[in-house]
Amino acid sequence: MRLRTLWLIPVALVLVVTGCSTEDDGDGGEGAAAAACEPGGTDGDLVLYNWSEYIDPELITQFEQQYGVSVTEDFFPSNEDMLAKVSSGASGFDVVVPSDYMVAIMIEEGLLAELQADAIPNLANLDPEFTDLPFDPEGRYSVPYQWGTSGIAVDTNVVGEDFEQSWGIIFDPEQADAYSGKISMLNDPRESLGAALKYLGYSLNTSDPDELAEAQELLTETTARLATYDSDQFEDLLVGGETAVAHGWSGDFFRAFDEASTDDFDAYEQYSYFVPEEGGVRWVDNMAILADAPHPCTAHTFVDFMLDAENGAALTNFNFYASPNAAAEEFIDPEILEDPAIYPPEEVVANLEFIEDTGDFETQYSDAFTQAKG
Repeated sequence: MRLRTLWLIPVALVLVVTGCSTEDDGDGGEGAAAAACEPGGTDGDLVLYNWSEYIDPELITQFEQQYGVSVTEDFFPSNEDMLAKVSSGASGFDVVVPSDYMVAIMIEEGLLAELQADAIPNLANLDPEFTDLPFDPEGRYSVPYQWGTSGIAVDTNVVGEDFEQSWGIIFDPEQADAYSGKISMLNDPRESLGAALKYLGYSLNTSDPDELAEAQELLTETTARLATYDSDQFEDLLVGGETAVAHGWSGDFFRAFDEASTDDFDAYEQYSYFVPEEGGVRWVDNMAILADAPHPCTAHTFVDFMLDAENGAALTNFNFYASPNAAAEEFIDPEILEDPAIYPPEEVVANLEFIEDTGDFETQYSDAFTQAKG
């Protein structure tokens, strides 16, 4: 659940710095907010807190070798879990990868350091579409990492080729009962309740208690026919035959389909991903530096490294998510760049919503999700 805690100013850090210095922040403390970083500067090893299987390991190795540092990775299954981990302070993480609405929450909670644009020259590579986003309008605290959609993937060997591309395949008993025990949904309150809200014809950002209660009731009824709520292995459960209908994130599915394909088997012919006709989530995941990051200059350098054109393309070619990096497009695999399921056309995008921070109402989403899961 969303935690509202006071951010504790970290104990002053004594840094061994390369291209990075600290100055008094005016309140007697030193740390990420006070560090003066130079492009390519480092001040220690990097600790990255990311979604699982979201970055090519070769990029991590390349960064380590290029800058003479090591990278430690840890992983979180949901934005809420990540927030809980870092809210207590002194988490030890430098860079985190929150989704859009969570960036706004973390800014409000004082958990993110203001970025030093001079230390990130590759900011110029961003597509202008991703430089004025509603959750961080001036881009002062976050840099877009990847973007994509949330939707449904199905095993056509089970559901057939002629099915309605609707959330009803999960929520409508007349359609979904046929796949009872073979359906998964994301273990994420805003995503799964958002899917129910879209099916009911509401905004996934509603702050209407009655609409949320209706979505909770629908999700409660749906829980009985689910195999699981899962945000880590939903794509593997699908291609492994344990589920036939899966709610999840676009790129995870495509990467799983690609890995399952062989010379004798094209997984893309058996599995199909779609954004339901009622609409769904368009999200942007972002790189951000924690306010108490132990190594803020290395963190800035890592952000800049990921914004390099070729590195940005390598990221998309690995995880099959769309890139906000305009300079990367010339290096992205044409089959990915031209795939409308990865880079959806405007008519699809028009029916999608960003998940927004609903303020104090976030607690009601978390409570409703906990109760719906039983």
